[in-house]
Amino acid sequence: MMALLWLLRSAPPVQAQTPAAETGPLLNPTQFLGYELGSRFTPHATLLRYVEHVAAHAAGRMRVQPYGSTYENRPLEVVQIGTPENMARLEEIRQNNLRLAGLASGTARTDAPAVVWLSYNIHGNEAVSSEAVMQVLYDLANPENPETRQFLQHTVLLVDPCVNPDGHERYVQWYNRVRAQVPNASPYAWEHREPWPGGRFNHYYFDLNRDWAWQTQQESRQRLALYNQWLPQVHADFHEMGPEDPYYFSPAAKPFHEDITNFQRKFQGIIGDYNRAVFDKNNWLYFTRETYDLFYPSYGDTYPSFNGAIGMTYEQGGSGRAGVRYAKSDGDTLTLAQRISHHHAASLATIRAASERQMELVKEFRKYFDEARTAPRGSYKSYVVAGSGDPGQLRAFTEYLQRQQIQFGYAPRRQRLRGFNYFAGREETVQVEAQDVVISMYQPKSTLVKVLFEPRPALEDSLTYDITAWALPYSFGLKAYALKDRIAANGQAANTPTVVAASSAALSQPYAYVARWNNLQDVRFLSRLLQQKVKVRVAGRAFESEGQKYLPGTLVITRNGNEALGPKFDQLIRSQADSAGVMVRAVQSGFSTSGADLGSGYVRNVARPNIAVVAGNGVSPTAFGEVWHFFEQQIGYPVTVLGTDYLPSVPLAKFDVLILPDGDYSEVYSERQLEALKTWVRGGGRLIAMEGAAAFLSGKKDFLLRAKPADSTAARKADPYRLLKPYANAEREQIGERVQGSVYRVLLDNTHPLAFGYGNTYFALIRDTLNYRFLGEGGWNVGVLKRDNYAAGFAGRNARRKLNDTFVLGAQDMGRGQVIYLADNPLFRGFWQGGKLLFGNALFFVGQ
Repeated sequence: MMALLWLLRSAPPVQAQTPAAETGPLLNPTQFLGYELGSRFTPHATLLRYVEHVAAHAAGRMRVQPYGSTYENRPLEVVQIGTPENMARLEEIRQNNLRLAGLASGTARTDAPAVVWLSYNIHGNEAVSSEAVMQVLYDLANPENPETRQFLQHTVLLVDPCVNPDGHERYVQWYNRVRAQVPNASPYAWEHREPWPGGRFNHYYFDLNRDWAWQTQQESRQRLALYNQWLPQVHADFHEMGPEDPYYFSPAAKPFHEDITNFQRKFQGIIGDYNRAVFDKNNWLYFTRETYDLFYPSYGDTYPSFNGAIGMTYEQGGSGRAGVRYAKSDGDTLTLAQRISHHHAASLATIRAASERQMELVKEFRKYFDEARTAPRGSYKSYVVAGSGDPGQLRAFTEYLQRQQIQFGYAPRRQRLRGFNYFAGREETVQVEAQDVVISMYQPKSTLVKVLFEPRPALEDSLTYDITAWALPYSFGLKAYALKDRIAANGQAANTPTVVAASSAALSQPYAYVARWNNLQDVRFLSRLLQQKVKVRVAGRAFESEGQKYLPGTLVITRNGNEALGPKFDQLIRSQADSAGVMVRAVQSGFSTSGADLGSGYVRNVARPNIAVVAGNGVSPTAFGEVWHFFEQQIGYPVTVLGTDYLPSVPLAKFDVLILPDGDYSEVYSERQLEALKTWVRGGGRLIAMEGAAAFLSGKKDFLLRAKPADSTAARKADPYRLLKPYANAEREQIGERVQGSVYRVLLDNTHPLAFGYGNTYFALIRDTLNYRFLGEGGWNVGVLKRDNYAAGFAGRNARRKLNDTFVLGAQDMGRGQVIYLADNPLFRGFWQGGKLLFGNALFFVGQ
């Protein structure tokens, strides 16, 4: 029987808190705070105290529901709001909403209130929204406000007052510390120059508004678990943009993803009309249909849209630069109070639109999911992911599907069908094996499935805001097919034990344990063993032992050398394998039937490296955060963060590995400091230079990385009138040089330790025109692009030409050390799972 994975049924919502009623009057924000709303920024703890105050005075109409905490242990919560009658049956309304979507059993009522979710302050330094939400909550709680009371007759609201408390607090604490007694509006004032890394990001400097679909961050996972227990009809996300801009609301800009329905496009316009009426009445400037598109699936407007909602983005001019007062270039002064009034007005207009169109919203919501189950979009009706080869990565993949409420099952038998082979990049006859994972499009979340699996998303306009390819088989690095046939999925998953052996005798005290090297879980396993002082070896060549073939990169943990662990040895290996989700094999002999024996010099010891990473001015905060998160949250290995402001004084000899994340290092390394860095490498250090760091080293003395020369032949043959082009086409002309997050098939030399665990290709998410020569003598071109290695996504004509015959990743020997170039970032946004093994190789294997 098909394994239908209903996350909702196994994860009941956290119990909402009904605060005790307070004595005294309901205070507006100014009265409660003791300062005029808009005269300063409010700390997060004070914001939550005001939320509690309002909820306590609206007992029976508001409840506070905690849903988690941040990495810095600040609470996350939403406020549930409705009429007393609706609040008394809130769980019934929630369940009915899921019945409308086909995600709960029972008969759904269509006369239910529309569910509206409002999210504020996902970017911490776009702090105006957490000021505006206080006024919104006051208006919704005020019993003397007939307008909002009328709104609630037809809606249930969930209001998240601060999605990113850590970033918000980083910004607010900084601003309140440096602002002038009378806020200084000059753009050159200190209070308008937010220091590195800024408050936009969460604790690990991830952009939470790019994490809706991927849920790599703690805040995202907790929020989306609650979101999927409700599935609102409307979701609005409140942001800020540059201080010179006015206000943005829908309709959105092109490109629209093709799976945004006609009704969703239409209702975006309807909500825009409600906003336009308010903004026109107040003579406020705004724009629509520009910049903010609906294509990339991991935003606060697109992800809800692919889950049946009307997803909205609101952008107020301001951001972290604006402070409380900001002198614009047109002579006007933008104030925090003005920014609050705009977000407040847009919030109420959104609620009004949903309330007055409640019947239409609920009806179309039901239709959206009915069609998803019975007439799914697109030509592909099933997606199949191979169940053999990489059990750890497959487990991570199915856990991801569960978080998304995506139903899946297992193929019951072998069958040959016609379909798109992701790795081959073409339609062909493919073979589905028994126990392959099958995701049918005939399910409530089929639109989300299509969006996340589509091999090549249809892009109606190349001027888009973000990456243009993201298919899960590529990001997880799993063999997969898209099929036009609907196939059965009633097989059972294989139950593979963590520790296996050729015979029962080997399980008690084996000669060694052998673990394949395939994915992030294996890196985590190695990390834990090294920290437990287990001596681990890595096979530099393929070998065969007891009927099993092993590739280079295989971990070998012999009893010999680990005698100090005594009787704890076996228990330690097994417990760590079980904890990391890794399968290990117990072998009785060090003899290999082919290839190197386990005691061979080709099976080298893995040292426990002392690792440092550079952070601070010049370094991309998000690139540093991706590395930091990888160590602390993904593999649990210690890393020392070194600030760029004191980097020259650091004795690098204390470290084995130094990581330079993406950034501009021209102000970080002077010529003298660069010489000191090379001296450290020559002495045995390993330098990992990522993206911009690799570009900084390119062309410098002793570094082998070089940019390709300009195509002089093409320049000579160029059209002499090519410079005569319309100014209006400037932006569109520039995209010819761009790569909008496209998937490319990187060819690998998997005999090099940097590519251990891979086949001869790796699907990379390329986001820049890597225009490098192959490394010369003394270097190893481990990953390269040859001609026509494009797989999916948008790349401009000139960018595609540069991405032919170019270096992507590799290493060079420098003295006793190595320089490892990662011109493409395998840790991008933490969601490109297939690249993380590369980074683990760079840390633990290269130079061993």
